[in-house]
Amino acid sequence: MTQKKGRVFSGARPTGRQHLGNYLGAMKNYVALQAEYECIYCIVDLHALTTLETTFELRQNTYEMALDWLAVGIRPEESIVFVQSHVPQVTELHTILSMVTPLGKLTDLPTFKEKVRSQPNNVNYGLVGYPVLMTADIVLYKAGLVPVGVDQAPHIEFARETVRSFNHRYQTTALIEPEMKVTEVPKVLGIDGQQKMGKSLDNHIELAATDQETTQRVMSMVTDPQRMRRSDPGRPEVCNVFTMHKVFSLAEEVSMIDTECRRAGIGCVDCKKRFAANLNAHLSSFRARRAELDQTPDAVWDVLYDGARRARQLAEATMEEVRAAIGLAPMQR
Repeated sequence: MTQKKGRVFSGARPTGRQHLGNYLGAMKNYVALQAEYECIYCIVDLHALTTLETTFELRQNTYEMALDWLAVGIRPEESIVFVQSHVPQVTELHTILSMVTPLGKLTDLPTFKEKVRSQPNNVNYGLVGYPVLMTADIVLYKAGLVPVGVDQAPHIEFARETVRSFNHRYQTTALIEPEMKVTEVPKVLGIDGQQKMGKSLDNHIELAATDQETTQRVMSMVTDPQRMRRSDPGRPEVCNVFTMHKVFSLAEEVSMIDTECRRAGIGCVDCKKRFAANLNAHLSSFRARRAELDQTPDAVWDVLYDGARRARQLAEATMEEVRAAIGLAPMQR
């Protein structure tokens, strides 16, 4: 068996069925990391509470995300997959770490300022403390690596500083500083060709959609805005559909489309049809696996429950070190 290089932690908010942006930005990487690292993947439902005004879809969204993760190739027999709230030690560590966190550091983070602008009527305590909970998520499992895009560098540095503050104050090495594993996180544009793909803008393409639904969404994608007629030469370099072709189509077809588009040898409609066909072919095995898993929902929840059980074992070991370092009275056994 191949020796793993280290432990990786990553979490994602339960947004329900995943789309192409989620797949290219995170899920594809999650699957690949399993070959070399001991992976811990968490559906961070507590984090979601900082921005949700209603939670009636939270449980179903958690289930749908788990379905997509398992169907895409995350292997629970070797990776730990679980729901954040099922490991109560994370909230305990969050509280303890908040005691060594200056409030000014939290309010100065660019992500906090962005959230204040986007939801001025819901600036809650959890939103302010979000990075502390994120730090607890990572260090609770002694994860050495966190795969993130460069835009998340401030949060990882915050986690490192928090660990140093805790270890220095309590003269311990109970917590380890995580390293950022920079990943190429592409900005996947939505079907409008302008904004980042996302459900809130309804410009996404769900992985679990039917072939027909996928084709309909693809056919509505914006291409080169300057190409008004079929006879106009196109500019593949500014076309969102062509960008997707480079991911989901064979190199020969990508080269042909590049050439023919520039000389108006192929139109946008045909280009979209080709992409839709290739995308559906690429996702066919995923969709079949997802449909199979969805036949036994209890088995999916059992995967998450077992993952939480394994995660709690790691978490409690860390918390025993943390409590001892602080000098908290031991729990009755």
